Amino acid sequence: MGFACGLVGLPNVGKSTLFNALTNASAEVGIYPFTTVDSNVGVVHVPDARLDRVAQVAGSARAYATTLRFVDIAGLVKGASKGEGLGNRFLGHIREVDAIVHVVRCFLDDTVCHVEPVLDPLRDTETIMVEIALADLETLDRRAKKTLRTMKAGDPEAKREMVLLERLKETVERGITPRLLELSPGEASVLQQLFLLTAKPMVYVGNISEAEVSSPTLNPFYQALAERAIREGAEVIAISAKIEAEIQELPPEEAKAFLEDMGLNDSGANRLIRTCYQALDLITFFTANSKEARAWTVPRGTTAQRAAGKVHSDMEKGFVCAEVVPAEVLRGVPSYGQARDQGLIKLEGRDYAVQDGDLMLFRFTS
Repeated sequence: MGFACGLVGLPNVGKSTLFNALTNASAEVGIYPFTTVDSNVGVVHVPDARLDRVAQVAGSARAYATTLRFVDIAGLVKGASKGEGLGNRFLGHIREVDAIVHVVRCFLDDTVCHVEPVLDPLRDTETIMVEIALADLETLDRRAKKTLRTMKAGDPEAKREMVLLERLKETVERGITPRLLELSPGEASVLQQLFLLTAKPMVYVGNISEAEVSSPTLNPFYQALAERAIREGAEVIAISAKIEAEIQELPPEEAKAFLEDMGLNDSGANRLIRTCYQALDLITFFTANSKEARAWTVPRGTTAQRAAGKVHSDMEKGFVCAEVVPAEVLRGVPSYGQARDQGLIKLEGRDYAVQDGDLMLFRFTS
């Protein structure tokens, strides 16, 4: 199914508007709480100019971009961890995504209602983070009870796990993400098994007004949000969801001109997709032949043999080696054949760590 990013936030912060812009979908958008009751799911192409160059060099008839999934999750309110509002549904949906995109309202508009009488993005952010943390504390308590029983039976591993659980509990209670902890490989494995919400990669999106889109740092609400993200080791990006919605209504050339008039080099949607890719520590490799060029998504550090399995399981099972050339190296080469003649292509074994932008031709036995 690939990697998924969940859009979360208080009601009426612009989540569904941004989701529509990202996916060119039609999720219902309204100015009343709980417009999004069930999560909406959309698949987006990851923008990558290198794919066109790969297709050109390989003489490919078609090119297919790699993708990410975005999930528009129901708005959250205080008390969600205890089932208030749509809390149980929210928490269930967020457990299923790989990264959290936390949309925070950073604009003033009396025509769009808010769950609080006064806009305070940091308070709004804290509302959601507290509910997520409370859910994690329940998870840790349940695991601790199970581990305690095992520890009483004399299991030395259980004692070490209990120490870790206590450390994680203290970390979450202090409002610190477990992502910032230095853990041993064994401890990291236990953390991964817990599926803590606070440990998921986080991207903060400050939804700002149209007037501030070219200079978001002048917005004090966004600036405060950015400072919080830095403290947490999270990614942060400023977007005007309203502008993104308008862009989706325009033909490509008009959309480009519109962005230039706003002083922007790219759409907020494209910037968010790339930011999520970065937060998940993902990379792209390419395959190409005369029929098609295709981009593939894998976690950083993936081996050549595992990457071959993304293309087809038979390639992974019968892996022999991979022809590898970075897409950037192909800039001055008219064809793949000439790249080979110039000695630009290297043969790599099964344990080669795939690099972002690699064009790979897998050799395998059937």
